[in-house]
Amino acid sequence: QLQLVESGGGLVQPGGSLRLSCAASGFTLADHAIGWFRQAPGKEREGVSCIRSGDGSTYYGDSVKGRFTISRDNAKNTVYLQMNRLKPEDTGLYYCAAAIISTVQAMCRLPYSDRYIWGQGTQVTVYS
Repeated sequence: QLQLVESGGGLVQPGGSLRLSCAASGFTLADHAIGWFRQAPGKEREGVSCIRSGDGSTYYGDSVKGRFTISRDNAKNTVYLQMNRLKPEDTGLYYCAAAIISTVQAMCRLPYSDRYIWGQGTQVTVYS
């Protein structure tokens, strides 16, 4: 069974940090592009950051550039999203997804694709 499990979400004050993890089972993450997406209540899902297989090239949404970092540990079959200087507008349900796709920008701009393997999500809440 192909599965992704996110973890690491929680409550944090503005300016704080969290690290999300996306662990795969049933397949090899290194062979896939991996994306992090988020959805706030009442809003559309958006691509936050994506990382390509192979050369590990990355893409970041404009709202998170300079604050978030995506990385992968192929030995652990896990992808991470380090989130620093968090803001209330970063609040949402964060999903990871895996796909066979050559362009990470394209992956991040398709936040509802049914061709991805999706996790169940982890909640991030940034509150004052």
